Amino acid sequence: MKKQINLLEAISIGIGGMVGGGIFAVLGLAVTLAKGSTPIAFLLAGAIALMTAYSYVHLTKAYPSNGGTVRFINEGFGVNLFSGSLNNLLWISYIIMLSLYASAFGSYAPNLFKITGTSLDFHIYASAIVIFSTFINYYSIRLVGLVESYAVIIKLVILLGFVLLGVYGLFTNPNVVQLSPKYWENPIQLFAGGMVIFVAYEGFELIANAALNIVNPQKNIAKAYYISVIFVIALYIIIAIVTVGSLPFEQIAKAQDYALAQAAKPFLGHLGFVVITIAALISTFSAINASIYGGGQVNYDIAEEKELPKGFLHQFSHQPIGLLITSVATLVLVNALQLSVISTTGSIGFLIIFGMVNLAAFRLSQQIHARKWLTGLAAIACFVATGVLIIQQYQAQPLGIYVAMLIMVACVGLEYLNLQLQKRK
Repeated sequence: MKKQINLLEAISIGIGGMVGGGIFAVLGLAVTLAKGSTPIAFLLAGAIALMTAYSYVHLTKAYPSNGGTVRFINEGFGVNLFSGSLNNLLWISYIIMLSLYASAFGSYAPNLFKITGTSLDFHIYASAIVIFSTFINYYSIRLVGLVESYAVIIKLVILLGFVLLGVYGLFTNPNVVQLSPKYWENPIQLFAGGMVIFVAYEGFELIANAALNIVNPQKNIAKAYYISVIFVIALYIIIAIVTVGSLPFEQIAKAQDYALAQAAKPFLGHLGFVVITIAALISTFSAINASIYGGGQVNYDIAEEKELPKGFLHQFSHQPIGLLITSVATLVLVNALQLSVISTTGSIGFLIIFGMVNLAAFRLSQQIHARKWLTGLAAIACFVATGVLIIQQYQAQPLGIYVAMLIMVACVGLEYLNLQLQKRK
C-alpha cells in the first residue's frame, strides 16, 4: 500500500490530538491549582511530554504498526499479565479522556443555549454529544476524518487569534500583575498543577498509530513528534499567560469549567466569549469523534494480542464491538464523576502509561538506537510526576485517587481473568 501521510499531515495528527478538548477542559483547574505559575506548570508538563516524545520517536521507527503504544509495551515487557494490564489501562485512559472531552462540551454548551437552566443541562449536552459521535462513527469513518481535518484548522485559527489579541490586551490589563513570582504557588502545588493538565499533551502518541502510512518515515516521524509537541507547548504557555493576565483568580475559579471563554471577555467582550465557546464545542466534538474511534481500535488491537477475550474482536454494525463498549463506558463516567476527578484520573493513567513506554525504550535502547540515559530520565520524570500528583490530590481531592486506584486494580483483574480463561481453553 502506498504511503500517503506527508510531514505536514503527520504534524497535524500530533497537534490535533493534543489541541483537542484538553486545553478547554483543564485550563481553569490548572489556574486554580498553580495560580500565577500556571505558565510554568504547562512548561513542566510539556517538558515531560517532549522527553517522552523522544522515546516514541525511536520506538515508532523501530516498530512501526497500527498498534502504536500497545505494540511498544508488548515489545518492551513481552505479552503477559503485566503488559496486558498496562494495555487495558491505556484503553480505560481513552475512555477517561472521552469523559473529559464530553464534560468540557457539557460545561461550555449551556453558555450558548440553556435547555432547563439547571445543572441537568450539563448531563443532557455531555450525553448527547457522545451518542451523536458514536452514531457518526458507525455511519461513516470517512466522515470522522473529515470532521477532524476541518476542526483542526478552525480551532487553531481561533486559538491563535485569541493568543495574538490576548497578548496585545495584556498591555492595558491590570491583572497582568498576577503573573509575577509573588503570585506563584509553592513548588509542590505548581508541579501538581502541571501534572493535572498533563492530559492536554497526551495526544501526540496518535502519530505512532499512523507510522505505517507516513512518507519517508525515518526522517518525518521524528520531525512530526518534535514539531507538534514544541508548537503545542508554546501555544499552551501563551494561552496560560493570557488567561492569568486577563482575569482575577476568583473569576477564573468561578468559571473554572469554561475559563478560556471567560478569559476572552476583557479584550473581545461578549463576542469573544461566544467565539471561544464555539471553538471549544468544535474542538471537543472532534476530539470525542476521533477518540471514540481510537478507543475502539485500541480495544481491538489489545484483543488481537490476546490481552483481552476474543469476544472483543467481534463486530457490531461493521465496527469493533469495543467502540460501542467505549461509548457506553464514557456515558457512565461523564455523568458520574466531576471534571476535576476525571482530569486527575486521566493524568495518572497517561503518566503511568508514558512512564512504562519510556521504560520500554530504556530496556530496548540498544535495539532502537536511543540514548539510554534520556529514556531513563523520561521514565523517572513520569513516575515522580505521578507520585507528586497522587500525594497532592489525595490531600485536596481524594476521590480522584480512589477512582484511579480502582481502575488499575480492575485492569489487573480483567487481564488475570482473561489469562485464566485462555489457559482453560
